[in-house]
Amino acid sequence: MGTYASSHLDSPRNVSLAGFSLVNAPLLNKGTAFTEEERDEFHLHGLLPPHVGSLEEQIERRMMAFREEASSFHKYVFLRDLQDINETLFYALVLEHIEEMLPIVYTPTVGEGCQRFSEFWRRPRGLFIDYPNRAKMDQILSHPHFDPVKCIVVSDGERILGLGDQGAGGMGIPIGKMALYTALGGIYPEHCLPILLDVGTDNEERLASPFYMGWKHKRVRGQEYADFIEQFVLAVKKRWPHILLQWEDFAGTNALHLLDKYRDRICTFNDDIQGTAAICTATILSAINVTGTPLKDQRIVMYGLGSAGIGIANLLVHLMIENGMSEKEARAHFWAFGRNGLLTEKCASVREEQLPYARPEAEVADWLHIDNEIPLLEVVRRVKPTALVGVSTRPNTFTEEVVREMAKHTERPMIFPLSNPTSKSEAKPEDLYKWTDGRALVGSGSPFPDFEWAGKPVHISQANNSYIFPGLALGIIASRARHVSDKMIMAASHQLAELSPTKSGSSVLLPPLTDSRSISRKIGYAVGMQAIAEGVAGIKTADELNQALDENQWTPKYVPYKRVPLNR
Repeated sequence: MGTYASSHLDSPRNVSLAGFSLVNAPLLNKGTAFTEEERDEFHLHGLLPPHVGSLEEQIERRMMAFREEASSFHKYVFLRDLQDINETLFYALVLEHIEEMLPIVYTPTVGEGCQRFSEFWRRPRGLFIDYPNRAKMDQILSHPHFDPVKCIVVSDGERILGLGDQGAGGMGIPIGKMALYTALGGIYPEHCLPILLDVGTDNEERLASPFYMGWKHKRVRGQEYADFIEQFVLAVKKRWPHILLQWEDFAGTNALHLLDKYRDRICTFNDDIQGTAAICTATILSAINVTGTPLKDQRIVMYGLGSAGIGIANLLVHLMIENGMSEKEARAHFWAFGRNGLLTEKCASVREEQLPYARPEAEVADWLHIDNEIPLLEVVRRVKPTALVGVSTRPNTFTEEVVREMAKHTERPMIFPLSNPTSKSEAKPEDLYKWTDGRALVGSGSPFPDFEWAGKPVHISQANNSYIFPGLALGIIASRARHVSDKMIMAASHQLAELSPTKSGSSVLLPPLTDSRSISRKIGYAVGMQAIAEGVAGIKTADELNQALDENQWTPKYVPYKRVPLNR
């Protein structure tokens, strides 16, 4: 980082900062855990209270303070402050209490964090690259502080979860994603860089607010936007030739276009499209272990066919093709919804990228139409789906009538309300259990509390991308992959499905979040081996991959410091 030498071992770390500069460097600060010897060597006496503590004591103290915060949002702000003060403590705290922390660090609370970003911003984290300063892009990226960066999460803030355009406030998403790269995947924090491309906002509330910190201008679109993105990609590739670039929360059409345009030019993936596809596919494969109905016999209703829905459908189609179907046969297993009901070939609102999933007009000619739309209930009655996947951001649309109709025809209906945050979920898992007499196999996008059914506690698996992208990124970085292929995404999905408790007879679809580090390591290995098999990796053997995975996974703990001269 220009001020210390990073080490992957427990041996002393060389550090050139001292005094105020050291305790104000979040990657290096230990707070009260600096030893007496370090306090002497780095001139810290007087800056710290005399008690010499431990990381374990600090975790306990911060956890007490965390639980005293009045709301989820205040807990979110508390953790963001802690991350900007002491990163080792922040990640140790998150890992120690992962199930309690994940809904705060990321969905659903990060949504409110983005909406209120301008209220609590205090210290720089990541980079804002705004359109008026596009000529300074190379200079912005050039600081030596960013030399160790290996991966970037970038957003333009236009489609934040299901909350829409948040402009500069969308920076909360790259910050949160990068935090999970480290907490769940073990990727070194200094290797991670969140970036917000501020091209304005069409959110009138943000534009009217005197406190809004972003560029107060309507969104740049068209060729100017395309040129700005091109300039950004070229600048990133010039600065870090072997970078991993993850696109996050771009509007649907832009998301699909940017992934298609750049996937062969830079090592890149879009988590909203490919990560969502991987977790949904893994969850369906896990549920199939319970139902016993093979993929070739599934009838899947996709409620929402934006970028996430298309990603899910495409990955499942690829899997069906691998299992021996033709592409036409595979696509015939999907019934997809757009903004105006079931998508058909002559539907006025159907977009070009949705057409492969549009149903023939002849098939639906005698189906019920309401205001020229075919509603979800009619599709469920006609199709008798085995799986219902929601990525619509339309809350409570999986109604009791719809779910009960589905359950009439399917013994173990698979129902996945995946929209985030919680307020946008298509249904509450407890209701899905009630309406199906406990027969539904449920995965949700946001976390929901456990509940009791038939006298037994029920835990709903959170089918969230956080199961996938940390390990996917770890495998890409460790294998030094030049590109991210569809088969690498599929490898991540297959590996997670292999770890499902349903393999051992349970009806819980996904492994516990407390196993996140182990899950990410295994997914990283599967992804890396697939990159090697396809010839896109910078390494050649499983032994090299295992060594690289070990070297790229960081554990948050304090190591001894040794003082060295500045810029040595």
